[in-house]
Amino acid sequence: MEYSRVSSKVKATPSGATTPLAVLFDAYGTLFDVYSVGSLAEQLFPGKGQALAVMWRDKQIEYTRLVSTSNDGAHYQPFWDLTRAALRYACRRLGLNLLAEFESQLMNQYRHLSAFPEDREVLRALKDRGIATGILSNGDPAMLDVAVKSAGLEGLLDHVISTHVIRKYKTHPEAYALGEKACGCTASKIAFVSSNSWDALAATWYGYRTLWVNRQGLPFEELGTQPTRTGSSLHDVLDFFA
Repeated sequence: MEYSRVSSKVKATPSGATTPLAVLFDAYGTLFDVYSVGSLAEQLFPGKGQALAVMWRDKQIEYTRLVSTSNDGAHYQPFWDLTRAALRYACRRLGLNLLAEFESQLMNQYRHLSAFPEDREVLRALKDRGIATGILSNGDPAMLDVAVKSAGLEGLLDHVISTHVIRKYKTHPEAYALGEKACGCTASKIAFVSSNSWDALAATWYGYRTLWVNRQGLPFEELGTQPTRTGSSLHDVLDFFA
């Protein structure tokens, strides 16, 4: 699944900008709904499911930053391990008794997160236009393989790129560089799509054409840079090719 299929021709839009040659998607939160675990969490911990889903995700991202920036990555752990550690922390913080069977159920649910309903339609539309597509994710290869298969996205992605190979997580520049290497072109010729504002910002800083998928109507980061585009669903990536 990790191969390049990129045309050497660059098409100009009426504004003078170039049409992207490839589109890379963040996985967790963008293609796969990280908060879909809340339903199971609510069954296991009535009244606490949503709070657990939110804290679990926040701590997971915090841990990726912690292990990437401390001692030059000497404390790196795979994303799966960080996800488990974040679940345990969130349950302790919320005073929840995480039985071994509950942990197993929740982690298994994280392997099979719900896909957003427009995923297949958008990926198919890009493929029909001859645009290379892929995932650029913090998820480790085994996690991504299961998630892609579970969502029925096999055959719609030219690249499934995991930052595990460099033992650093986004927003490290080396993580974003993996997309250029896979697609065989510079970041300025690639559209990067993320529903995580911090990810969209860092990708913009790196040089990608970016789409921030703002499904929740949130403000963007206040650091002086805006994404190339902002939309409310994955459908908005097609505007790059209007």
